[in-house]
Amino acid sequence: MKFFRHHSHHETHHMKNIGWLRAAVLGANDGIISTASLVAGVAAAQISHTNIITTTVAGLVAGAMSMAAGEFVSVYSQADTEKADLERESEELQSNPKAEHRELVTIYMRRGLDPILADQVATQLTTHDALGAHARDELGISERLKARPVQAAIASAASFSVGAAMPLFVVLLAPEHNLLTWIIVTSILFLALLGAAAATVGGTSLVKGALRVAFWGTFAMAITAGVGAVFDTT
Repeated sequence: MKFFRHHSHHETHHMKNIGWLRAAVLGANDGIISTASLVAGVAAAQISHTNIITTTVAGLVAGAMSMAAGEFVSVYSQADTEKADLERESEELQSNPKAEHRELVTIYMRRGLDPILADQVATQLTTHDALGAHARDELGISERLKARPVQAAIASAASFSVGAAMPLFVVLLAPEHNLLTWIIVTSILFLALLGAAAATVGGTSLVKGALRVAFWGTFAMAITAGVGAVFDTT
């Protein structure tokens, strides 16, 4: 008789980071691009340095609050939808458990299980946690992807503020006479670093990630600076 020693097999998957990574990158990216674009626009319009600082701070605060409010509302709507679906699924499990069981069997058969094994899996999962099985396999609701409005709002506001703080520091420290050049060059660098960092966490190409984020950020700043130049106040 052979005895097999079982060893735990630990794997690290980048998908586990997708939720917070998306929110962090989106918020920081928006913070850098929107604030730097705002600075580029008003700097190109030749307004005073004091007014540029005021505009930048106002953009940071307004952007962070807008991100928080928008994320809260959208994720709360998702949470309401999830709650309604779970309540309806719970009622269906009570009123027609056989039909719900057949739904799970059909789902597992579509994934490649033979009918007998699919029925066994559905039976065991239903016995263990019927609503959890239907939430995960029928509705696509999992604990990892569950909507969390407050957490999403805080994360979006914080990441936006971090991103927006970078152009703000440049405005405070860079020479006034070539502020536009400084804000454009440093913001492209910030965006490239953000793209590279996100690519590292996500397990993708650093170069592609850096270039993609930097390119679209530069494009946005160029458009805004062009608009500011049209309304030159000198």
